[in-house]
Amino acid sequence: MKLKMADNQTVRDASKSASSEINNYPSWAPRFWHGMRVGVWWRLLIRNRFRISLSRLHIALGVSFFGWINEFATLHQWLVYRGRIRDAKISTPPVFIVGHWRSGTTLLHELLATDQQFASPTTFQCLAPSHHLASEWFFVRFGGFLLPEKRPMDNMSAGWLKPQEDEFALMNLGAKTPYTRIAFPQSEERQFEYFNFRSLSASAKQQWLDTFQWFLRTLVVRYPGKRLVLKSPPHTGRIAFLAEAFPGAKFIHLTRDPRKLFPSTRRLWKSLDAVQALQTEGPEEDQQQYVIRCMQEMYEHFEEDVQSLPEGTYTSLSYEELVDQPEVVIERLYSQLDLGDFHAMQPALKERLADHENYQVNQHKVDQDLEQIIQTHWSKYVEMFGYES
Repeated sequence: MKLKMADNQTVRDASKSASSEINNYPSWAPRFWHGMRVGVWWRLLIRNRFRISLSRLHIALGVSFFGWINEFATLHQWLVYRGRIRDAKISTPPVFIVGHWRSGTTLLHELLATDQQFASPTTFQCLAPSHHLASEWFFVRFGGFLLPEKRPMDNMSAGWLKPQEDEFALMNLGAKTPYTRIAFPQSEERQFEYFNFRSLSASAKQQWLDTFQWFLRTLVVRYPGKRLVLKSPPHTGRIAFLAEAFPGAKFIHLTRDPRKLFPSTRRLWKSLDAVQALQTEGPEEDQQQYVIRCMQEMYEHFEEDVQSLPEGTYTSLSYEELVDQPEVVIERLYSQLDLGDFHAMQPALKERLADHENYQVNQHKVDQDLEQIIQTHWSKYVEMFGYES
């Protein structure tokens, strides 16, 4: 089964639809920050000197109010689950899906999540990481209307129970992460050093890891006996660190033609700035420079990190082949990484692929100037993964 590509007319219609969805995103709908506890939220505001745009003030007021709800729910979880979280063991090494944004990591995450031996953090768990064990049932049952049907940046469906990036959980727990840039796109706080950890002190790394492991233990409590499948683009630059922290972990890396990847990533940040940010968008040039810098930081030590991994723990595939032959690709992953019985999960995979059959992949045109930017600033990625021609 092959996922369908959109024709030119459909692309134009999809582009208009996406723009409309971004502009019409409900003002009352939850943002990433609604899951932050009071202290984490106020530290974020203080670090960015409360430079909130007037048009986004209602978001900040809403998050400030929900912070106290998060405090109450966190206390509830602590009273009920603190012992189980403390004693939980991550006995089976996780599977990490890595790769640049818009390279197909979300699609692969959702396909692997059909296997019942695996468990992945949900959207709600990542946005409310401090109390999801106590509160997820309520929001899933009564709060489904709060989320849009599709993500603003593409045609992928949204929902509280969809697999989600654990980086959002880290952010809302107060860990250092580049994702705080989403709140303040004009801020100087970019935290590029958290893309590959090379310049961090031992204590900073341990603090980050302690937060990450605490969140994973809550998932172990929620999904006893299941292997975690985690997906986060920033993990791409952390492969060696994660392999050391979780011996035996498996890594699946995705690539995509940078001529498609670059404009798609710009669209991603544009949609996040429009929907999630507490500031209005900055200059487009700044946004473009940010896209360039993130790629450079994520892949600066990638080859070195991958070469240090034990045999049988890493594989790489392209977005293009995943879209073209998803079932064949998944079967190959199970064989290469010894992930279990592919044929046992195949029926559920086929059902999920049927749901994706009419998924329309956004198309992007690259002009000569953008082609030159890619060849100049993303040359390492182009050469590393064979996208020269």
